[in-house]
Amino acid sequence: MEIVFRAAVIYFFLWFVTRVVGKRELGQMSAFELVLLVTMGDLIQQGVTQEDYSVTGAMLAVGTFALLIVGFSWVSWRFSRTRRGLEGLPVIVITDGAMREDVLRYERLSDTEVHEALREQGIDDVSTVRIGVLEPDGKFSFFTSRDHEPAPERPAD
Repeated sequence: MEIVFRAAVIYFFLWFVTRVVGKRELGQMSAFELVLLVTMGDLIQQGVTQEDYSVTGAMLAVGTFALLIVGFSWVSWRFSRTRRGLEGLPVIVITDGAMREDVLRYERLSDTEVHEALREQGIDDVSTVRIGVLEPDGKFSFFTSRDHEPAPERPAD
């Protein structure tokens, strides 16, 4: 039972750390950060299972993590007010072609990162963006003025 308790403590610690680290950092990791993530996995395993190298201990730890993930997901689905704390909210970083410096500063984003995301989506000029959103998963969504142009009318048959 100690493994279940230790796994739950580590789960909540990891949840807290991912919320503090921020959306963008988790959405775009460097190769070194990926190696650190794998190393953290090993450190977590040692902290959760201590000296227990049994299959049962590993199954208890993984099962506890899985149940907590499903539990958080259910709570977030069932009680919409919890979504902000559990999953985060999308944040508007561009409004009518202008970057919101206060939001960029709060999210620890540089304008270079936003421009890179624009280019990845085929947008060459920030002034064409009506709304730019940093999603809770660290990805960007951009809505341009072209997105709301009426579709060309089809000729009548």
